[in-house]
Amino acid sequence: MSQRITIDHRTVPSSALRHPEKAHRPDNPIQRKPDWIRVRAPNHPIYHETKALMRENRLTTVCEEAACPNIGECWSQRHATMMIMGEICTRACSFCNVTTGMPNRLDNDEPRRVAEAVAKLGLRHVVITSVDRDDLEDGGARHFAEVISSVRNASPGTTIEILTPDFLRKDGALEIVVAAMPDVFNHNIETVPRLYPTIRPGARYYQSVRLLDGVKKLDPSIFTKSGLMLGLGEEKPEVGQVMDDFRVADVDFLTLGQYLQPTVKHASVKNFITPEEFDGYAATARAKGFLQVSASPLTRSSYHADSDFAELRDARARRLKESV
Repeated sequence: MSQRITIDHRTVPSSALRHPEKAHRPDNPIQRKPDWIRVRAPNHPIYHETKALMRENRLTTVCEEAACPNIGECWSQRHATMMIMGEICTRACSFCNVTTGMPNRLDNDEPRRVAEAVAKLGLRHVVITSVDRDDLEDGGARHFAEVISSVRNASPGTTIEILTPDFLRKDGALEIVVAAMPDVFNHNIETVPRLYPTIRPGARYYQSVRLLDGVKKLDPSIFTKSGLMLGLGEEKPEVGQVMDDFRVADVDFLTLGQYLQPTVKHASVKNFITPEEFDGYAATARAKGFLQVSASPLTRSSYHADSDFAELRDARARRLKESV
C-alpha cells in the first residue's frame, strides 16, 4: 500500500525566525484538511536524486521555500521550479511561506548553475521564478534575461516558462524580460482585488493585470499565464470578474488552486473549495475563452507545467486553424 500523508505545516521548524515580520500577529489556528487534499510522501529514488542535484548546484527551489504539497510527485519526475535571486523576499504577503527580509547581492554565477541543472535533468520544459526584489533598480529583470539566455545556450530544446514579480515601479523591466523571449510569461494575481490590502499588501491588482497585458502588446507570440488561490474569502462573482479582466488582457492560461496556510501566523483558510466547485470554475473559465485551464485543490502554477505547455501550444494551433 502506498504511503499517503495529509499536508500540515504546523510542524515546520523555525517559523518564528523565518517570518519575524509576522510574529506580532495573532495566531490563526490551522484547520484540519479535508479528505480530498492528500499527497504521497516523497520517497521515490528520483526525488532524492533531484534534491541532491539542487544542493550540488547550490540552487533554491520554490518547491521547498513555499512548502509546495506537490514536491514529492514533481521531483520524482525530475521537475523542479528554480527560484532565482536568492531565498529572501522584500515583500511580506500574508499567504506566502518564503522568508522576508533584506536580500543578498545577486549571484552572477547563478544563470550558469541553473542552466547546468536544467541540462543535467534533461528537462523538456522548465519553470523559473524568483522572490520579489524591490531593492534592485530593475527588479531583477536583467537577471531573469541572463538566466533565460543561459538555459537557451545549455539546453536549446528546453522550453522556458518564467513566473515573475510584478515589477512595480520598475520602468523598462518588462521590456527587458520580454526581449529575452521566454515561451511562457506567468505572473500570478493570487487573489481578488478586494483582498489585496490584507493578503498582498505590497502589490497592486491593476499593476499585475497591466503587466500581463503589456507582455501581449510587446510580443503576442509569448503565452501568458496567471493564477489565483481560492479559499481566502473571495466570492464567486469576484473570481468571475478576475477572469474577465484576464480575458481583456488576453491571458492564455488560468490556474486555480486551494490556498493552504503555511503557519499560524499566516492568513487563515476561510473555506476549502471542493473538487466539484473547482470543476465549476474551470467550466466557467473555458466558456470565457481561455486556451488552457487547470483547476483543482492541488493545482499550483508549475504543477504539470511541461504537459500543460504541450496542450497550450496545441490549443493555440487549433484556434488559429478554426479562425482561418
